[in-house]
Amino acid sequence: QVQVVESGGGLVQAGGSLRLSCAASGSIFSIAVMGWYRQAPGKQRELVAQITRVGSTRYADSVKGRFTISRDSAKNMLYLQMNSLKPEDTAVYSCNADLTAFNGVYGKNNYWGQGTQVTVSS
Repeated sequence: QVQVVESGGGLVQAGGSLRLSCAASGSIFSIAVMGWYRQAPGKQRELVAQITRVGSTRYADSVKGRFTISRDSAKNMLYLQMNSLKPEDTAVYSCNADLTAFNGVYGKNNYWGQGTQVTVSS
């Protein structure tokens, strides 16, 4: 079974930094795209940042220049370095992985972690 688990959330003051980590485990053959999404109370989930297997990245306009996404493909790890945090960054951050795993046969599926809370106080 594939598992996707986030860590690193918490409470930080505005202007501070946090680093989120995401670990994908199980019978993973390859991971095409990994990304961070967030959902604030009363709002729709939105893409924060995404990175492909070859390292191409894209960011939401609201986080460009402040957040950096990276991945360690050898370890199936994903990271999000968040700097200059603002109260409006407060949300549950979830990791998403588009990957191929072996479960008797090879199959491609999309997996979500359970999410980690990030709270930025003003």
